[in-house]
Amino acid sequence: MGSLGDIMGSICKVAFPIPEESYLGNHNSTISICTLSSIDLLKNIAASDIMGRIYIAGRLFSENRGIDSLVKYVNSHRHIRTIILCGQEVSGHRAGHSLLQLYKNGTNQNGRIKDSISPEPFLTISDEEIAYFQNHITLINQIGLTDIAQIRRLI
Repeated sequence: MGSLGDIMGSICKVAFPIPEESYLGNHNSTISICTLSSIDLLKNIAASDIMGRIYIAGRLFSENRGIDSLVKYVNSHRHIRTIILCGQEVSGHRAGHSLLQLYKNGTNQNGRIKDSISPEPFLTISDEEIAYFQNHITLINQIGLTDIAQIRRLI
């Protein structure tokens, strides 16, 4: 992302602070949940019995730094095997779409997620980190799902 993108990202953090990033649950679980931009869903999951059955629940807003962070986290917590991708997409960024494209197609030589329609799908993670994500994680696409009862049944 260029310097303009960095500046805009910093402005957004100050103007629209969102403290809810992730919630830890059962440290023995291999399942995680990503609620994309659905903060209310994330809070509802965090306050529910679901947390006893999953390792972590978190959000994903951006198609670049957010995905970099998610893949790095999975690489450093190798007991995670499944990510349930649910909630609503971030308008314009389509971080969920980009995560799915990374999972299917990887990146090109410039770090751009192949086949992503997001505006800035450029990653800084290594090819090895991407390969681990693609080969050791099951990514369950439930983008748009916000019903906590249905999410509970997926687990």
